Parts: sequence; C-alpha cells; structure tokens
Amino acid sequence: MLKVEDLTVRVGGREILKGVSLEVGEGEIVALLGPNGSGKSTLLHTIMGRPGYDLVSGRILLNGRDITDLSPYERARLGIGMVMQLPPALKGVKLRELLKRLSSVYGVDSEHLRKLSEELRASNLLDRDLHRGFSGGEMKRVELLLLAAQSPKLALLDEPDSGVDLESLPLLGRTINEIVGASDNRAREKRSAIIVTHVGKILNHIRPVNRAYVMLDGRISCFGNPRDLIEDIERYGFDECLRCLKVI
Repeated sequence: MLKVEDLTVRVGGREILKGVSLEVGEGEIVALLGPNGSGKSTLLHTIMGRPGYDLVSGRILLNGRDITDLSPYERARLGIGMVMQLPPALKGVKLRELLKRLSSVYGVDSEHLRKLSEELRASNLLDRDLHRGFSGGEMKRVELLLLAAQSPKLALLDEPDSGVDLESLPLLGRTINEIVGASDNRAREKRSAIIVTHVGKILNHIRPVNRAYVMLDGRISCFGNPRDLIEDIERYGFDECLRCLKVI
C-alpha cells in the first residue's frame, strides 16, 4: 500500500529526516518507535503532505502511485488520514458540524459516528469549538472520532497514547481497531496504519502489529518484531540502541 523511498526532509532549514525508507502493506499495522526528536512525527506529517516539511529527496508511493507532489487534501481523498499529537484549536469550528461535513464527503454513516462519539465519551464536546479548552485525553478521543469520519485506507496515528490515562487505553485501542477494520462487530476489509508510540502501551490493545521500526536521529535504525523491540528498549533504553549501532 505505502512505500516511502529515501526521504530526506528539512523543517525550518534543519534536516530532520535523513534517507528514510519503509513499507506498509495492505492490511498491515506498523509501529514507529524512537525517542523524542528522532523524526517520527516529521515522517507522518511528510506522508500527509503538510506544508513546511520540505522534501529534499525521495518519494512517496500509495498503491503504486507517486503522491510526492500532491496536496494534503488530495492525499486525504485518496484515503490517507492522520491523528496529530498536538492538534490545533479552531475557533468557530464546531465538532458536530465538522463531523457532519466529513461524513458527507467520505460517505460515513452519521448514526455510526453518533454512537461512536458516545463510546468515546465525546458527546458533550459536539457543540464546542474544536479542541478549544479540551483536555489531552479529550483531544485524543476527538481526533480518533474525526479519523473514523474519514474512513481512511491508511491511518497515521501520532502518539495516540501520549498523555492518556491507563484506563482509557482499552477504549482507544477498540476505536483504532474499528478504524482499521479489525473490530469484531464490523465486517470489512482490514486497512493499514502507522502508529507512532514512545512507550508502546497502546499496542497491547490493538490487533497484532506486523512489525516495528526504530527511528534514531532521523534514520530508520532497525526493524523487527514489535514486542521484542519494545522489551529491548524497556530493558536497555534508546541510548543502548545507539551504542549498539555504533559498534555494528
């Protein structure tokens, strides 16, 4: 489904990504691990086509089509959706109206979204300006609700578990499974996702992740079984990963 080839990206004149390559197959969930500042969020924003992320070299393919020069809107219409770690607050944009617009554009049943807003404990936020005065947990739940309204073929989730209490993780996990077509109560094709996570807790609550990549200093340093990598990171830390790579 997604193929990222040798991406080098600058943000504010500073080189953040340095020749990053990875693939996500149809129906696959891939985790992206790494310390703060390693380039994980930059990679997702680049895939989404966000302005200000200047592509120096490389390309992005979606189902074999080169989308490197497409706008975020065009990429969204092709089926890419994103949950941001720190979404902007939008004055005058009511959550209810935005959901209504998205459900119309992407053909998602509005009744399903209403029920999902109840499950996500977001019903009380529907008539408020988007993310204005929302808590961290409310932002995460609302971002997932908005992502569900887009019914994406490829979901990009930037640290959906950051700042979330442990009791909310199963709820977020169920919603992510619903979005990627892996829930027990909705029979449809499995979709793909890249999940950026610093500590990996959310991965315990979603369907099995196919593999994990570790990013260090703007590069993909290694990849493998998610549980094995997370256990090694928890035991030794990312600093040990850097030392190991320098030795190799």
